[in-house]
Amino acid sequence: MSELLQSIDARTRLAGTNKLEILMFSLGLDTRTGRTETFGINVFKVREVMRTPAITSAPDMPSAVIGMVSLRGVLVPVIDLVRYTGMPTDTTPEVMIVTEYNGRTQGLLVAAVDTILRLDWAKMKVPPAMLAQKMGGLITAVTELPDGRLVMMMDVEKVLSDTSGSEDDDVYRHVTPIGKDDRTVFFADDSSTARMQISRTLDALGVHHMQAVNGRQAWETLQRLADQSASRGESLSQNLQIVLTDVEMPEMDGYMLTRCIKGDSRFKGVKVLMHSSLSGDSNQQLGKSVGVDEYVSKFEPQRLASTLTRLLT
Repeated sequence: MSELLQSIDARTRLAGTNKLEILMFSLGLDTRTGRTETFGINVFKVREVMRTPAITSAPDMPSAVIGMVSLRGVLVPVIDLVRYTGMPTDTTPEVMIVTEYNGRTQGLLVAAVDTILRLDWAKMKVPPAMLAQKMGGLITAVTELPDGRLVMMMDVEKVLSDTSGSEDDDVYRHVTPIGKDDRTVFFADDSSTARMQISRTLDALGVHHMQAVNGRQAWETLQRLADQSASRGESLSQNLQIVLTDVEMPEMDGYMLTRCIKGDSRFKGVKVLMHSSLSGDSNQQLGKSVGVDEYVSKFEPQRLASTLTRLLT
């Protein structure tokens, strides 16, 4: 365990290289299938890994949140991923992955951790529709290991959204429309939860929008839009003002997508707004290093709306 922690602490920055590192873990033997599935989480979201500590139960918590633990004087909610996924297993979670994303810290209980794997985002593929449906939208990307195992990237943003209480509709009702019907935003995000929240924010602003489920799909679509504008003798920025991109996406991440946009003269005048749960200062600096114009943390609709309003007006 200590070697794993040292490995996490020694991670190198991978911005702009279209590479990532994932911590692989399992939830135990699925008694329905007789298989032990392998899941993954971006190492950038992992703060530490520890044996499951004593957990204090807390009242009025979502069913998957089994209590709280004190980490260096801070109370952290603990989410049992086996209970959250509904997987039938006799395995007792023995490991807690302490994660930090969206500006929040939480513990995720799992059966075991495996190792850290470095790979290219191009090898992470959008999950087949059948798998995505089976897992209830919880899987954002999959890759196959040389030994034949399938690693499924878990949408921890969805986990946090589902276990932190229902979303407040008043947040969107308090967003003021910008009053301009000629503004368009293109956004890319592999999380269905994030795409829904972005769409609701843009709808509340009264802004036209298009979307993609990963960076490669976004780049292919953006190039077509640039070609269409050029064929009409127009600048793309006349028809598209902002590209809003996540960082973690299969096939092409947000850093590489930004590099492509900023390196293509057809996109002059088009702003790139990075919208990520990797909200730490270091990740914001990584975004700026590849040319991102601004950075907004995820799941803050009012802040996102405020930033978009300023950039679009």
